[in-house]
Amino acid sequence: MKQEQSKRIQTSILNAAEKRVLVWLAERQPRWMTSDILTGIGVVGSIVVALGYFLSNYHIGWLWLSSLGFAINWYGDSLDGTLARVRKTQRPIYGFYLDHNIDGITMAIMCIGAGLSDMLNLYIAMGVLAVYLLLSISVYINAHLKGEFKLTYAGMGPTEFRLIMIVVNTLFATIAPLRQWAVHFTVANTPVTFGAFDFVGLVILVVLILIHLNNFKHDADEYAKIDPVKPF
Repeated sequence: MKQEQSKRIQTSILNAAEKRVLVWLAERQPRWMTSDILTGIGVVGSIVVALGYFLSNYHIGWLWLSSLGFAINWYGDSLDGTLARVRKTQRPIYGFYLDHNIDGITMAIMCIGAGLSDMLNLYIAMGVLAVYLLLSISVYINAHLKGEFKLTYAGMGPTEFRLIMIVVNTLFATIAPLRQWAVHFTVANTPVTFGAFDFVGLVILVVLILIHLNNFKHDADEYAKIDPVKPF
């Protein structure tokens, strides 16, 4: 089976610096380290993220564990492909299938963990997961139809997202008034409390929705030109 590799489009703010760091790390990995092991490390990182958020219900200091999980997830998820490219051991079919299935799983683990904490409303967490999966579907469709694999939007990619969440975790772990602030309102006769972390999640959700709608319109217009309506 021949697999044409899609052109990777990665224009995030930290992309150039991150590439240099990843290549440096890949060149120094022990011989027993493989891309599959690194992928597994990425999954472990997502579990640590979820565990840290869940345990923050009992003590806010567990947010530091969640931040460590983001770093572990970055290490495994970002380095697995780089290691294969540095060693010239790429497996395009297997790698594409495994990597992007695992991406969905790790995102689900992290969103569910955050949603089960007192920090973030579960509905917002599930909304972020749903829109992330919609964006992923669009990426995979474009990889198939026009051979482009877009990894970043508006200068932001997975690494920038992880750093934002580490900064947010740090602020909430160290600033008590920030995590104590809340707005109370009623929806359909049901009392709802929104804390500052909920608003952070809501902003992320709205931004992801706007990105998805913009990409959908742009791609649909482009495909309409490529595949115009045929006259009777």
